[in-house]
Amino acid sequence: MKIGILADIHDNVDNIRHAVNLLNGLQVEVVLIAGDLVSPLVVPSLRKLRGKVVACFGDNDGNQTGIAGGMRIVGTLAHGPVCYRTDDGVHILMAHQLQEIRDCIDGSDVVVFAHSHRSSIATDRHGRIFINPGEVGGWMYRKPSIALYETTTKEAEIIELPKMNEAVYVDG
Repeated sequence: MKIGILADIHDNVDNIRHAVNLLNGLQVEVVLIAGDLVSPLVVPSLRKLRGKVVACFGDNDGNQTGIAGGMRIVGTLAHGPVCYRTDDGVHILMAHQLQEIRDCIDGSDVVVFAHSHRSSIATDRHGRIFINPGEVGGWMYRKPSIALYETTTKEAEIIELPKMNEAVYVDG
């Protein structure tokens, strides 16, 4: 089963559209969103996802009522930590910040987190895979990305979205 993983959208509508098109093209069955949609602005693009959507709030989701209202049409949205078990038995634990789930990872096969805006994939001594998909928004590091996890092979990868223009700086 292919699972798409994204986070830290931060209202970048163009980049979420790139991510949705990519995930639909890859025919992912499930999409996990590890928080920081920021506002309901991105929800219409998420409606185009063809896979099941499971999401959690992040620390920058300001209009939670609006986001929750829009996400009712898209999929499941909750405050983290969120537990999800795939049809083939993989237990996934997700929250926006890793510190939210440090004490409850036992029994998980995959831990999904975000917040740092830096993509990473690591495996601990118990064989758990930790996935940070990076930032869809791209505002922090100008390197927007998502992650893909395959439950049958237990392999994860970071996939870069299209490059962004250089950042604009203010003199002085």
